[in-house]
Amino acid sequence: MISVVHGEVLMLSTEAAVIDVNGIGLRVLATPATLATLTVGREAFLHTALVVREDSLTLFGFVDLDDRETFEILQGVSGVGPRIALAILAVHTPDLLRRAVHNQDAAALQRVSGIGKKGAQRLILELGTKLGPVRGSGQASASATPVGSSDVVEALVGLGWPERDAQLACDEAQAQFPGGDVPTLLRASLQVLGSRR
Repeated sequence: MISVVHGEVLMLSTEAAVIDVNGIGLRVLATPATLATLTVGREAFLHTALVVREDSLTLFGFVDLDDRETFEILQGVSGVGPRIALAILAVHTPDLLRRAVHNQDAAALQRVSGIGKKGAQRLILELGTKLGPVRGSGQASASATPVGSSDVVEALVGLGWPERDAQLACDEAQAQFPGGDVPTLLRASLQVLGSRR
């Protein structure tokens, strides 16, 4: 299995990166927050999960092991495949997900596109304590990046959004999550931008 990818970023899109590993360009699907940490022409190091299907081999990439482990645990829930698991991590950090499950907060889980009330209840029931205890404190995870709206705007522009739209979405995200860390603000900004399409 391919558990790590390390190489130069050749291409970036809103859902994937192509990384050169010894002359082979590997397409790696990832969350917007993960993709925002990558830059074309620079080295990338991602923990990966290889999902094997009859007709495809798909790599999913993560900045840290906690994200990858959470991704793999999520796929153990009935009705949750790799795409839904990635969508969940695009909205919630692993710690926010742990907190939502622990608090039986179905509404938080329903913010993920494709998850309704029954799906949220199933996640809460089947995940139980599988995700382990919350590792960080407050809204942010233990490895959270400090607040920086310029980082969020820069990441959104890097993903192809016009700077003006990116700044407006970031401002709205900061109003929703005052004191939120960069991953939280980036997720919220992407939700704002997605709702305007």
